[in-house]
Amino acid sequence: MKPLLLLLLALTTAGAAADSGTGVTMTADGVEARPVDELMLALGTASFRDKEALVIQLAASGDTRVPVLLQALLDGTLYSDATTGAIIATPADGAPVPLAGAAQADAPTAAPRTDDLRKITVNNSLRSQLRVLIAATQLQNPDPGVRRQAARTLTGNARTTLLPLLDRALAAETDAGARAALVTAQASLHLASPDPATRGAAVAALADTSDKAILTLLEQQAGTETDATVKAGLARAITDLRGREQRFAFVSDLFFGLSLGSVLLLAAVGLAITFGVMGVINMAHGEMIMLGAYTTYVVQLLMPSHIEYSLAVAVPAAFVVTALVGIAIERSVIRFLYGRPLETLLATFGISLVLQQLVRTIFSPLNKSVITPQWLSGSWEINGMLSLTYNRLYIILFALAVLASLITLLRKTPIGLEMRAVTQNRAMASSMGVRTGRVDALTFGLGSGIAGIAGVALSQLTNVGPNLGQSYIIDSFLVVVFGGVGNLLGTFVAAMSLGVVNKFAEPLVGAVLAKILILVFVILFIQRRPRGLFALKGRFVED
Repeated sequence: MKPLLLLLLALTTAGAAADSGTGVTMTADGVEARPVDELMLALGTASFRDKEALVIQLAASGDTRVPVLLQALLDGTLYSDATTGAIIATPADGAPVPLAGAAQADAPTAAPRTDDLRKITVNNSLRSQLRVLIAATQLQNPDPGVRRQAARTLTGNARTTLLPLLDRALAAETDAGARAALVTAQASLHLASPDPATRGAAVAALADTSDKAILTLLEQQAGTETDATVKAGLARAITDLRGREQRFAFVSDLFFGLSLGSVLLLAAVGLAITFGVMGVINMAHGEMIMLGAYTTYVVQLLMPSHIEYSLAVAVPAAFVVTALVGIAIERSVIRFLYGRPLETLLATFGISLVLQQLVRTIFSPLNKSVITPQWLSGSWEINGMLSLTYNRLYIILFALAVLASLITLLRKTPIGLEMRAVTQNRAMASSMGVRTGRVDALTFGLGSGIAGIAGVALSQLTNVGPNLGQSYIIDSFLVVVFGGVGNLLGTFVAAMSLGVVNKFAEPLVGAVLAKILILVFVILFIQRRPRGLFALKGRFVED
């Protein structure tokens, strides 16, 4: 507590010292202290206790190098040159940054030898101190997002000596989001006030937030609160926050269910087309998904410096590769087995084994990791109780875009018209001049190509391996049968329904039992409605 009081008092005078260009820090008494460079150099040989005092003085200095130093110290990337004593930050994503000493004077012409660098270590107590200091220095950052994150870091911190610092930052804050975060941080610190009225006002302010950390903080406060009025306010606030947490948990589960349904949709929609037009039970469909995922991996190997654009290349590449493989399979094997579904099933199962072994031979049996582009990383934090990951959000949008494109192709293009004609009545379509063999090949290629696109999406959610497609082939057939063979609307409804039900059932009965229950439900449903949710009239249904 005492060092942080020193920090608080020093921060109130740091601006003047920094503006004057003296490069020194000021003590709590306003007396000139050691120069910033001297404080930095002392870190190389200081004990853990001395380091705590040094970083507090550095944070109060206002020097522009200090945030870099504190972050490097926290990340374990701050070093001391054993030869010159210079202090150097070595971020993983950039060149070494000389901060103090000989290396700073010689930069950028001289670079320290790696063998001479000695890591400046920290312990858990110092790490905790560093997080608070970094947040305190970031309250004046010009980026509102950085200020918001700094306020969240200080939220719940029991060090009431930070209150004047928060008050000053709040008075100067103009961004609404950062201001709200500062108000929450301020109220969380007021919970430690000796005045019951102040604590009660803080509880009332925190009751309007939506943050799991605040709920935990209030629950801890309820265990130690002695004032009856404040305790009653805490009980009401905790009840409100728990109800809010349950509602946001429902939204989060629904989102994850829809993202799972989108994956099932991408995996099953190609199978729905193939099965609907050709009546082929394609057990190699999962391997088309796997080939699409490996295509993404190869694309990233070919363009390592442009990972951010790799998916834009991988999507059409995966479609072309898997479509060509699908056409080759249809022309070389399946065309000779029409009307014999059992033999088609066995043949495509054998093809799936061949493709798996081929991938193992080329890429090895080990899983491959596909890099997620920066724009797909992270999450959209709506509040402290709800955040939506960008990769799943984009997969939902991507699945809808693929479905819309497919519907447009089937309804607005000549090949789509021929596919629908063959689906409804092959003999009549053939008599009208439709080349059914060509339609079959293109249909199988289209279904395989869409499966390849599904592999691109799956590569952003899981590792890529030879058995990737096997995890989705059964679920894909369930979706197709449940929704109605060959019906895209039914496939969409079935995929989303099964994805959401599976997500809500998993926490209750476990992942394995949830899948079993869904399978049993689909079987019972098909007994009542053999044509699925949305029956499609066609030659197979009519037979």
